[in-house]
Order: sequence, then structure tokens, then C-alpha cells
Amino acid sequence: MLKLRYIVITLLFSVMAYSGPIIYVNQVGFDPESPKVAIIGFKGVFSNTTFNIIDTKTQKTVFTSTIGKAENVEEWMLDKSYYKADFSSFKKPGNYKITIKIAGQIYNSASFAIEENILAKRTISSIVHYYNKQRANTPEELEADKKMLLFGSDKKVDVHGGWCDASGDVSKYFSHLAYANFVSPQQTPLVTWSLINTSEEISKELIQWKIKDSLDNEAIWGADYMMRCLSDEDYFYMIVFSYFDKNPAARRIVGLKANSVTTDEYQSAFREGAGMAIASLARISQWKKSGDFTSKQYLEGAKRAYAHLLINNTKYDDDGKENIIDDYCALMGATELWIATNENFYKEEARKWAHKLENRMTNQGWFRSNDGNRPFWHAADAGLPIVALTRYLKKENDENEKIKAKEVIKKALNYNLAVTNNVSNPFGYARQSFLFNDKIKDGFFIPHENETGWWWQGENARLASLATAATEGGKAISLQKNDVTKKSLDLYASQQLSWILGCNPYSVCFLYQFGEKNVPYMHSNYGHGSEKGGISNGITGKEGNGDGSGIDFKMDVDGNDEWRWTEQWIPHSAWFLQAITATVNK
Repeated sequence: MLKLRYIVITLLFSVMAYSGPIIYVNQVGFDPESPKVAIIGFKGVFSNTTFNIIDTKTQKTVFTSTIGKAENVEEWMLDKSYYKADFSSFKKPGNYKITIKIAGQIYNSASFAIEENILAKRTISSIVHYYNKQRANTPEELEADKKMLLFGSDKKVDVHGGWCDASGDVSKYFSHLAYANFVSPQQTPLVTWSLINTSEEISKELIQWKIKDSLDNEAIWGADYMMRCLSDEDYFYMIVFSYFDKNPAARRIVGLKANSVTTDEYQSAFREGAGMAIASLARISQWKKSGDFTSKQYLEGAKRAYAHLLINNTKYDDDGKENIIDDYCALMGATELWIATNENFYKEEARKWAHKLENRMTNQGWFRSNDGNRPFWHAADAGLPIVALTRYLKKENDENEKIKAKEVIKKALNYNLAVTNNVSNPFGYARQSFLFNDKIKDGFFIPHENETGWWWQGENARLASLATAATEGGKAISLQKNDVTKKSLDLYASQQLSWILGCNPYSVCFLYQFGEKNVPYMHSNYGHGSEKGGISNGITGKEGNGDGSGIDFKMDVDGNDEWRWTEQWIPHSAWFLQAITATVNK
């Protein structure tokens, strides 16, 4: 009897321990020429196992190959091995799924498509829809924002327009986290510049897809808001803060510290949104299109703001010192002014900021954030230093200057590849170096103990920014089609976008209403909330791990902290838009 009982218990534990494979794949699709990698997670061991690509229309097998060797990400402690299913050589357009057969059982992936320019063609209209729905244009918002009080003052100004920052936050930011100095993200101005960039870079395709007019209108909406935020004193107001209050009359123009403490330090430095705002206004001025302001006013506004910051920028930087974020944001502003005016003054300014950025490059290939040994890392804009240099190179015509900029881009890209691939990393998740407890270390996710004191979240904007940097940077240094580094960069870029679109250990497609599994809907004030085309924050390091090690993703935390993972945030879709624009085959 005891022996029988032992056998039953043993069999029960065997069944419990056995878990079928899970196939993780980009749930939207791939360009025919792009790298195509799915990941198979399995608690068991595979040996010479094959996977199949199945045409979902005919149910026929159209491609078969052998999965790769077992890889483990020990730091994540997910209790399974991962195997790559590489089908890059399969290029036929169509709709497909991946299958694998284990012990007579067939396991399926989510479906996906292969199509020319698929990500741009299928998602840009939804991204434009997302920003249109994020407009702060309800009657309550418009009435409050047309007579907005400055914190600590009885002065009122008109700052209506712009976009709500996130699916749970109806505030409007040029940048938040300014007090932390090294973490400031680019928000409203980045969205505007990204829309302008897409309009110019793939104009022909946008017209063909019948979405150019609506995208252009969204870019002009952003430019008009930034012009209203340009004060009579020539600085930009940084934040319209809601205080998370349902009463729109509670809104104020503020500076922001930790824990929603507000101040009158609402003047934007280059790194606090002003550099990218100047870049956006200068660039859109060349369209010769008017919104509520004219092209001439856009350009004059950019010039005024730039001149003001050359004198006052360090007054607005919270620690009184310029750092790498000032450098790359000011470089963008100066570059766009140079392109728009062709004036020598802005040429020299662009070169000055390029040199400052280039001088932050280390022998290891990472940028210094400050004058010390803090490596540059960023939760949203990690690719922006490279993108700023690539934009500068579109105008620069001095060969010596071009050589210096290209060398820095090359070193930065090689570093990104090296730090990402120096550990077992089957998903190809972009890693980085950071300072933690006074020591430089590498990790998958940003450190949770950082200068903000509290802020960390999923990094989908960071991933898309690095995908943009890899693609645009590869073009800038003229890598040829068969170059080994170009192939590595293409795979790197593809895997960042695939992670966002479902090829991650939680099989979540973070682009809302795409793919087979999304995060729950999040609502906000004035009828705002999650929208199709918005992208959620995403996956983080393990909660409680100060260095960001481990892995975590939570859909529901009693209405408390789930924003870290599930909230949509406007920089995510902006960087995704840049990344997919860069991949369009013209």
C-alpha cells in the first residue's frame, strides 16, 4: 500500500513538474528582409528539435528549422531554459504561426504576419489616433488651461493644448524628474519632434497610407502648445500639473520635486524639455504651414528660447551644472536651427555641443553623464545621444567634424552590442552600465535606487530609442548590407521591438489593441485613459532589488503601483514611431 502511494505521489509530482513549452514571438509581424527570431521557453531539455512555420490560411507547413541551444538567464530566476527559433531566411509575405511538437503534443505561438514595412504600415495610424485621444482638449481642460496660474503667483497665462502625459496622469510635461538631474526624460517636445521626423522621412508612404494629413495636424498641435508655453521672458514653462485632482481648477504651472512637491522652478533648461522644444519649432517652421501660429513665429520662438538659454541654462539646471542631457538636447536644438537658417552662428553652436557630447565618450564605449565616472543610462531616452549626432551629421559638411562624430557613434553602437551580448541573453534585451553603490556594473534593467529617490518603471521607450539609434546610427556610419556589425545591429533593433510586441517572458504585447495579450485598461480624469496605439511602461527588474536585478511584471497591485508596468506613457509611442520610421524601405 505504501509503495503504491509512493508511486502515485511520484507520478503526481512528475505531472506537476512537467510544463509544456511556451513560444514567445512578436505578435504583430516582421519585414521580409528583417531578422526574425522567436523564443521557446521550456522547463525540460530539447535535443535536435525542430520548429515549423505554419501558414494560418492553408494550415500548411511552409518552413522548418532546428531550434538553437539552451540558454538560461540566471538573474531572472524563471526556472526554464530558452531556445531561439531563428527563421530570418524565411521571407514570404503572409500570416503565420510557429508550432513545435513535444511528446505527441503540438504547441502553437501567437499569430503574426510578414509584410513589407509592416510595423509602420499597420501601427502609425493607431499611434496618431493615440496622440489625438491624448490631447488635453476636453472642455474642462481647455477652460482651466486658458487661464493657468503660475505656482506662487497671481499671474495667469494661456497654455491650452498639448497632450496628457499618461493613461493615469492628465498633467502635461516638457519633462519631469528635473530635480534628479540625470534622469530627465523628454516628453511633449519629443513627441512633437518624432511626429515631424516621421512626416519628413517617410512622406511618400504616409500619403500612400492616407495618414499624412492627420499626422501633420498632430505635430502642429504639439508645436502650437509649445509656443503657448514660451513665456514673455523667453523660457518655456515646464509643467502643467493636475495634482491628480479631479477639479481642473487645481491645475498649476509648476516645478516638480519628489512625491509631487511643487515649486516655482518651472523654467525649462535644455535638458528639461527646452532643447527638444527648440528643435521641434525650428524643424516644423520649414513646413511653411500654420497652426495657431505661423511658420515665422515658430522659428522666431525657437531663436528666442535658444538665445535665452545660452545665458540662463545653468540657472535652470537644478544642480547648476550642465550634463550629458543638456548636451544632446542642446545639440538637437542648435542643429535644427542651423538646418532652418543656414546661419554660421548655429553651425558653430551645433559643433560646440557635438564636441561636448563627443568628449563624454569613454574608452569602454559608454558616455559619461557628468564630469566624473557616472555612466550615462536612461529609462526612456538612452538612444538620444546617438540620434542627436546622426541628425547633426545630416547637416555637417566638414570632413574632420564628420569623422569625429562617426567615430563616437561607432564606439557607442559597439558598446551597446557588447554589453547586451556579454551574458546569456536569448531575448536580446538591451543592457547597460550604471553606477550602483559607487561601483560600475552592467544590468538588464535600470537601477531602482537612483537619483529620483522613488521613480522606476518599465523601459519600453528606452528599448525603442536604442532600436532607433542602432538603425539610424548604422546608416550614419555607412555600414554595408553584409557587414557583420550591421547584421548585429539589425538583430539588436529587431529584438527590442519584438520584446515590446510580445516576444518577452510574459507574452504581453505592450502596443494596446495589437497582438493576442495586452495589459488591462487604465482610466484617467476627463475621460482619458488607455488608447489603441499607446504603449505601456513594460517589464522591470525585481521589485525590492535596488540594482534593478531580477525581473518583474505585475498587472494588478491593488490599484497602487501597477502603473510602473501597465500605464501608457507618451514617450513610449514617440520612440516606437521613430524606430519603425527608421526601418521603412524606401
